[in-house]
Amino acid sequence: MEDDILTIEEVAKYLRVSDRTVYDWAQKGEIPAGKIGTVWRFKKSEVEKWVNERLSSTSNQHAEPEVQVKNILSPDRVIFVEQASKRDALTELAQVLAGAPQVKNEKELVTEILKREELMSTAVGRGIAIPHVRLTSVTDLVMAVGVCKKPVEDFQTFDDEQISLLIMIAAAHNQHSYYLKTIAYFSAKLKSAELRAAIKNASTPREVYDLLSKN
Repeated sequence: MEDDILTIEEVAKYLRVSDRTVYDWAQKGEIPAGKIGTVWRFKKSEVEKWVNERLSSTSNQHAEPEVQVKNILSPDRVIFVEQASKRDALTELAQVLAGAPQVKNEKELVTEILKREELMSTAVGRGIAIPHVRLTSVTDLVMAVGVCKKPVEDFQTFDDEQISLLIMIAAAHNQHSYYLKTIAYFSAKLKSAELRAAIKNASTPREVYDLLSKN
């Protein structure tokens, strides 16, 4: 990051946010940027000034960013799960989540997701489970969704309802509050019986993605 002109990826790494977040900021004119052809580029000095101004103006504020599903989920990380056992379903979805660029170690992700589930069930009721981990090998919060075509029977659920929807979340180790906020967001959003029914009846992963990403 010693060059004067930076790419989206370099700015994202510098600011410790996702590439998509930097792209959205650039599109909305929220961060100083310019285009060379169709590619966004950033002056390092202007980005540093922008960061310092934001830190100064928000020095007394500690609010986490709002949860924007589009920034943490993509249609290719929504799948229909055919596995009927908890271990197989979680492994399949974790392998999908590991395909995200924010996840740097697939083996660790799969292992820790399974270990977390053994420690305590992530079922939250209404046929939903939200398996989640924070890892140093994850660079930014990211998620995957599994719609279970066969109910997953061996989850420990407090309401005796078999799991039909998996919301899997992986976050960086230093994202504790944003991670908890994201889990709470989906727990609240999926209280809607109408939304759960629409997801269950969806015929394509894209349809599920669109339903979840609506505000």
